[in-house]
Amino acid sequence: MTLVSHEAPSRASFILASQGDNVKISTIGSRAWLIEAPGDFDLPAQRRIWSLAATLRARDDVESLIPGVTNLLVLFRQTPEDYDATFALLVAAWEQAQAVHPQGKLIEIPVIYGGEHATDLDAVCQHTGLSPREVIRRHSQGSYTVFSLGSAPGFGYLHGLDPSLATPRKKVPSLNMLKGTVTIGGAQTGVSALTGPNGWNAIGFAELTLFDPRAENPALMAPGDSVRFLPERIEL
Repeated sequence: MTLVSHEAPSRASFILASQGDNVKISTIGSRAWLIEAPGDFDLPAQRRIWSLAATLRARDDVESLIPGVTNLLVLFRQTPEDYDATFALLVAAWEQAQAVHPQGKLIEIPVIYGGEHATDLDAVCQHTGLSPREVIRRHSQGSYTVFSLGSAPGFGYLHGLDPSLATPRKKVPSLNMLKGTVTIGGAQTGVSALTGPNGWNAIGFAELTLFDPRAENPALMAPGDSVRFLPERIEL
C-alpha cells in the first residue's frame, strides 16, 4: 500500500511503504523531486539509486538528474501538470529499480599518512581508541566505492570505511585545508578537491588533482569507481 502524507502546501512529502521497503519522495519547488532510498548508508541502496537514474535518464521530460548519497534529485523540464501522476511514475520507477553494478575504474591513491597535514589524526585516535598506526592500517586496507560527487567539484563521497574508524565531523571546521588532504567524515572518507574550509578530519595527504576543468573528463572520480589508498610514507 502507498501511504501519502502532505507536510505543507509548498513542500509535499510522500512515503511509500511496501513490504518494509520505505522510500521518501519530496518536492523541492515546482520542478524538482527528491527520492531518498530507505535504510542506512550502504552499497545496495546506492546501486538502486544508480539504476533509478539510468531509467529516468531516458525520459524526454527530465532535464537533469543529480545522484547523491542514497538519494536522487530529479529536475523536470516543465512543472508537471499532474502531481499525482508524477508521484506514481517515480514510485513505479523506484519499485522496478534493481541494483546495478557499474564497471567503474580503479583509482589508486598514494598517501602520506600523518605529518603536517594530518591535523586531526590525534582526534580520530582519541575518538576511536586506536593508535595512529592502527588507524592508518585500517584506512589503507579498505576498498572504497565512489557513491557520488558533490560538495566541491570533483569531490567523491567514498563508502567502505571500516566502521571502527567512523569519526564525527568537526564542530569547528578547518579554514584552509589543502586540496589533496585525506579525510574522515562520519562513516565516510574522501580526498579534499579544493583548498578551503573543511569540517572533515585530516589524517593524511595525497598529491592529486581531482578536478581539472580543461580535461576531457574534468573529474577524476565517477560514481561506481573503486578507490584504494596506498601508504607512500608514514610520518608519526
